[in-house]
Amino acid sequence: MLRKKIFGSIMIAALLPGIIAGCSSNNNENAGQTNSAQTTNTESTQGATDDKLVDLEVWWANTGYKGIEKDSPLYKQYADLLGVGVTSPYVEWNGGTDYLNTLNMKIAAGEMPNVFLPWNGNETDLAKNGAIADLTELLPEYAPNLWKLIPEDVWNVVKANDPTGEGKIYWIPGIKGYERTTGMIRKDWLDTLGLQIPKTQDEYINVLKAFKEQDPNGNGIADEVPTGGRQNARWMDHLFNMYGVAMVEGYPDWDIYNGELTYSAVSPNMKDALAFIAKLYKEQLMDQETFLNDKAAWDGKVDGNIVGSYFQWAESSYLHLGLIEQSSGVKADFSVLPVLEAPGYEGQGFITTKQVGNPEWVVSAQQDDEHLKASLKFLDGIADQSKWMDIYWGAEGMHYSVADGKKTKLPDDKSTQQNRLTPYDQFGNIEFKEQLLTESASESDKWQFEQSIRNMKDLQQYVKIIAGDGLPSTVYTDYPDIKNYTLWYEYATKIIIGTYSIDKFDEFVDKWNSSGGAEVTKRAREWYAKLGK
Repeated sequence: MLRKKIFGSIMIAALLPGIIAGCSSNNNENAGQTNSAQTTNTESTQGATDDKLVDLEVWWANTGYKGIEKDSPLYKQYADLLGVGVTSPYVEWNGGTDYLNTLNMKIAAGEMPNVFLPWNGNETDLAKNGAIADLTELLPEYAPNLWKLIPEDVWNVVKANDPTGEGKIYWIPGIKGYERTTGMIRKDWLDTLGLQIPKTQDEYINVLKAFKEQDPNGNGIADEVPTGGRQNARWMDHLFNMYGVAMVEGYPDWDIYNGELTYSAVSPNMKDALAFIAKLYKEQLMDQETFLNDKAAWDGKVDGNIVGSYFQWAESSYLHLGLIEQSSGVKADFSVLPVLEAPGYEGQGFITTKQVGNPEWVVSAQQDDEHLKASLKFLDGIADQSKWMDIYWGAEGMHYSVADGKKTKLPDDKSTQQNRLTPYDQFGNIEFKEQLLTESASESDKWQFEQSIRNMKDLQQYVKIIAGDGLPSTVYTDYPDIKNYTLWYEYATKIIIGTYSIDKFDEFVDKWNSSGGAEVTKRAREWYAKLGK
């Protein structure tokens, strides 16, 4: 049998107390409620998986949409499309906190979903305790679409991250087939001022000065914000990229510096980058409210037609273009800002990308052969790229309407719409994203989507996969402040706004190493050595 082939004689009742102790902080008293005979949804169907529709309980992130009930519109759509019945209760997300607490309670009660999104590293304890399935041999046979979709080197990273140390696959990682983020610049402002897209740091500084002083938005007010970002030095990676600093949406990451895997925040590159950014701030060439801006505030400035250069998802620029047109009547042109040539760092800059995403799916080991096979069928179905467009559209009448043979997406309504799967985000490629953007456009907003597609393609020439791609979060065990960037935020903010001089950077490096950074670095380098690169 399938279960015997892979799992042997797993004693779930004996293992679950350890699982809950490892991944839940408030449910230890429920550990005695587990029952090895209890499986999720095993009573919902009868017959062989290949002959009858098998229902699965599947959990993933839900930011307020309705759950999926049996025989509901989305259930029927997925049953036709994937060949399994997908039910999914509404579980409050709240940044993942409520989701994880609810999931832990279900595990404690012996009611683990058949397939689910792991969160905050709980897949590590679940794998160690045998609660989630070893997929190493199952995937090639029962989920060939998924097996082929994810590159071999990504599977190798997953195996290297196996917490049991046996080189097994216990979770399905997301992958990035292309980079989404880039620095951007208002090309229409450059045209108005008779300037070219800058290619060097000095040219960029001159452009920022012109944006500040020459009223490129033409409203007669000196309200332009040359560039900027958000709290904790986030969403301003374009100011770090030119120095070869590995940075992911404002989070420092790991790459090779001086021949060794090193945290970019403590590299000499970072010191020079911070010195440059502090100069921009002092000269008021970046938003003086950068470290007060939350997402809504910063987006509001971009959408208000006052920001000249910023860092964002290129493929989502159509959203800002539409709002700028609404607020000011201007058809803006955000173009990709090249990775600039900084003095002493010529040819070393890049846009950071990571091919290995976070764990997206795990499969419960607490289910019979029928449901285990159906779980793999589900994973194989969502990895079939020919089905992604249908998955994207969702259920007719709920997520889209049809008129004269053309589908039109209905406005988001979380009170009536059921929560859709998003495999095109988890495993997507640039070709599918282009198709999606093209089909989403109407005649009136086509120009906005065309810009997104252009920029999405243009930025790929500047991308580099960093050496720390796939580094497991377990390297930060016992060092939560290192994991949460606490010390980095403090020093980066104070250096940029001028409270600290750049000389304080060396103090930061010493504190980071002495507070756990040296041990984390040791673990990271040991992990990297296992990859054999």
